[in-house]
Parts: sequence; structure tokens; C-alpha cells
Amino acid sequence: MNQSISAIEKRTVGKTMKRILPFILILYVIAYLDRVNLGFAALEMNADLALSAEVFGLLSGIFFIGYFFFEVPSNMIMHKVGARIWIARIMLSWGIIVILTGFVQTTTHLYILRFLLGVAEAGFFPGIILYLTYWFRARERGRATAVLLLALPIGGLFGAPISTWIIDNISWFNMDGWRWMFILEGIPAIILGVMVIFYLTNRPANAKWLSKEEKDWLEGELSAEQQVSAQINKVSKLDMLKDSKVWKLALFYFAGYTGVYGLSFWIPTIIKSLSASTTTNLEVGWLAMIPSLVGIPAIIFVGWNADRTNAYKLHLIVSIIIAIIGFIGCSFSGSIFMMVLMLTITSAGLYGFTGCFFAYMTFFFTESTAPVGIALVNSFAALGGFVGPMILGMVVFTQGMLILAGLLVIGLITLLTLNLTNQHDKNMVKEVQKNIN
Repeated sequence: MNQSISAIEKRTVGKTMKRILPFILILYVIAYLDRVNLGFAALEMNADLALSAEVFGLLSGIFFIGYFFFEVPSNMIMHKVGARIWIARIMLSWGIIVILTGFVQTTTHLYILRFLLGVAEAGFFPGIILYLTYWFRARERGRATAVLLLALPIGGLFGAPISTWIIDNISWFNMDGWRWMFILEGIPAIILGVMVIFYLTNRPANAKWLSKEEKDWLEGELSAEQQVSAQINKVSKLDMLKDSKVWKLALFYFAGYTGVYGLSFWIPTIIKSLSASTTTNLEVGWLAMIPSLVGIPAIIFVGWNADRTNAYKLHLIVSIIIAIIGFIGCSFSGSIFMMVLMLTITSAGLYGFTGCFFAYMTFFFTESTAPVGIALVNSFAALGGFVGPMILGMVVFTQGMLILAGLLVIGLITLLTLNLTNQHDKNMVKEVQKNIN
């Protein structure tokens, strides 16, 4: 690669990362917070509405049922109408539903709104993953998705103290703090939804902030990768649906997703159950921050190192093993100190897994199959978001942690049977580079 091309590459990649990644990170932080803030509301809401552990588990998971049914069609629509309009629509609708949640009076109201929230948000995350394939080559996707997935620990890091502070300190117009938490945390989604219309650019060809030289280089690089991908992977949606690798990806992600959201909704309640009776909601929020704090370097390191070494599968294996150890440790923890420590180890593994899985997954799809393929894997895995909270709502926490560990073992075995190996990843990148040169 000559110096002129190298300069264009460095300049273009730098521009796209600075322009796109910080903004979509903020979007996903709000999405994640609005998805899991029910866990913080539970500290007061469950008593106010007389919700049992089983009912709360179902309320936490029913979001993912709506998500499951509407994710694939949502991603297909986004591929046709463009990310700018469709992501804005998603954010505006979910922001309104989160605000309405602050006014619920019965369990039935909560069931309806949580299901509708899943319908409204369906397609957001796989849509963003698809969007990244429009802008970043395979060699940058690990870092790009790692930045995006930072939203999970950041959402927990800031969401925990903010949500619990609102619950403890705001009671305007004689409304409970947990109600104001939903109202105030739904507003940013609406504001950002409007901003998306004016800020996001659908494709490199539409980017006024790139020069013609930069656009041509980026589109040429992406086109070369798509041609190689088409030679390696299934090129039709029907063939892709018959491909066992797609379903193995879905099963593996389902196991990880179950663990992530099993913890996300229940961490505040788990910590509260082991805390002294005098512990305030805000203090629970500070303790709930610790696992999220460790998740930030875990995501960054795993995503960066997977890109650097092209050893995506190895990084996934190690991350899942760490999470399994953490879940087993949680099941034997009888003190608040040991539980927070084991939750932190578990979170490091789960966040590390998310840091490179989505970059690894995109190797399996072509441009034509990516909208359906990514959404299919993500929507099937979203059922784990239903199963995880339900497991911890139906059995005691010690048993639930062991069940989640068992599911991760199944996911690990599934990953080991995937035919796309680390060497395959390296060969694919080399083939792309050869075609470009």
C-alpha cells in the first residue's frame, strides 16, 4: 500500500470513527438504561404494585417477546429506508412508552407497556450492528462494536446511581420517585431521536463530511470485502436460513444474552437482599456500579485485542469461561462482599464476550444476507432476555446462578463446534487485502 493510499486510509477511518461511534454509543446507553431501569424501579415499585418475584421476572422478560417478533422485519425496513429515519422512529416511540410507564396503575398496564417497549425498540441494536457494516471494514469492526457495547457497562455505571437517586429524592406532584425515574429517563430518547434525523448519515456516498477521495476509497474497500464474503458465505436468505452455522451463532448468543439480562434486571434486588435493612436505594445503586465499572476495560481490551490478533473465537471462549466461573461463585456467596466480587467477575466475562461477538458474527454474512442474518441471530438470542429474568424470578438466586452457568456451558460447547475458525478469519482478511491491492 503506497503512502498516498495509507494517508487516505488513516484519515478516512479516523473521521468515520470520530463522527459515528461516540454518537451511537450515546444512543445505546439510553436504550440500555431504558430497557433495564425496571430493575431499579423494582426497589420500590414491587411493593407499591404488590408484584411477586415471579411476576417481576415475567415483566422483565416480556419486553423481549415483542422484541423477538418484530426484530427481523424492523431490520429489513431499515435496510430499505435508511438508518437515519428508522432509528429516529425507534427512539421516539420507545421514549414515549418509557414515559407512559411512569403512570401505570396496575400489573396489566405494566405488561402491556413492557411488551410495547420491546416492539418499539425491536431492530435498534441489530440495526446499529448492520449500520456499522456500511462504514467499517472487518479489521475495524471489533473496535467499533466494542465502543458500541461500552453502552452496557456505562449504562449500568451511570444508570445505577442516577436511577436510585431519582427514586429516593424526587416526588414532585406527590408522585413516587420510581414513577419520575421512568418519566425523566424517557425524555432523552425523544430528544436524541430528533437529533438522529439531522446527524446520522446513511451511507458513505451521502457523507458531506468526507471528501470525494475518501468516499471512493471507503466504498472501494467495503465493496472488495463484500465480494470476498459472497464467495465464502451463503448469498441468499433462504440458503442462509438452512445454514447450521447461523443457528449455532444464535444458540451461543442466546446463552450469553440469558446471562447478561438475567443479571441486569436482578442485580439491584440481589444486592438489596444481602444488604443491611438500613441500606438506602442510593447505596444499593453505588454497589451495583462496581460490576459495570469493570465491564468497561473488559469490553475495550477484548474488542481491541481480538482485532489485533484476529483471534475472535479464542477471546469468546476465554470470556465465557470467566463468566461461568463468576456465576458459580455467585451461587455460593453468602455475604454482600463476596456477591459483589463474584458479580464483578461474571460481568467481566459477559462484557468481554459482547466486546467481540458482533464483529465475529459479521464474518458469516454477505451484504444481502446481513440485514436478516444479524436480526435473526439477535432476535433468537433476545428470547434469552425473557428466559434469564424468569429463571431468577422462579427459583432462589443460588439455584438460578447455577442454571445460568449451565446455559453458558452449552453456549461454549456450541461455539467450539462452529466451523468458522480463527485461521478462517485471518484468511478472509488476507483475501480481502489481496483483492484490494
